[in-house]
Amino acid sequence: MIVTVASFKGGVGKTTSALHLAAYFQDKAPTLLVDGDLNRSALDWASRGNLPFKVVDEKQAVKFAREYEHIIIDTPARPSPDELKIIASGCDLLVLPTSPDALALGATLQMVEALHCLKTNYKILLTLIPPHPNKTGEEAKNAIAKVELPMFSTGIRRLAVFQKAALEGVPVNQVKGDSYAGIAWRCYFEVGKEILP
Repeated sequence: MIVTVASFKGGVGKTTSALHLAAYFQDKAPTLLVDGDLNRSALDWASRGNLPFKVVDEKQAVKFAREYEHIIIDTPARPSPDELKIIASGCDLLVLPTSPDALALGATLQMVEALHCLKTNYKILLTLIPPHPNKTGEEAKNAIAKVELPMFSTGIRRLAVFQKAALEGVPVNQVKGDSYAGIAWRCYFEVGKEILP
């Protein structure tokens, strides 16, 4: 399966989502994470520690792709219409992460509009959901549901343990000594189950 993670806005957890979906898929079968983002954030994350799957840039992807059953692709933020067309046609599922703030949701709706004529399989992933009593996450989920767009039933909570994972170069489920590591992993585990049970 090829899953591509894309967004019209930076800072919405695109690389974090790609990396943790790769960790979930790796538990099912050999998985390759392709870092197509200009910042090379996934490769940077991998260089800090030990990820349970291989990470390569898009130039190396062709060489390694045939060795893996699943491929997760992290894309550059704000793809052009032509790039979006290529991204959308080259995967089985397009995951669109968005934080619940108005600017990110607006960018996601623009992307959905651009995808409309491409007839692609996509799903919106709500990320960086603030803790209660803040209701922004619930309001965003309701707004997306109201316009009847495909959305993961599980969202990703805003937790500091994701930054720890990036600094240590591991998926969040391998962070030691943080009680939120399991909670954070459960979010992505549930999302992964919605894609590949």
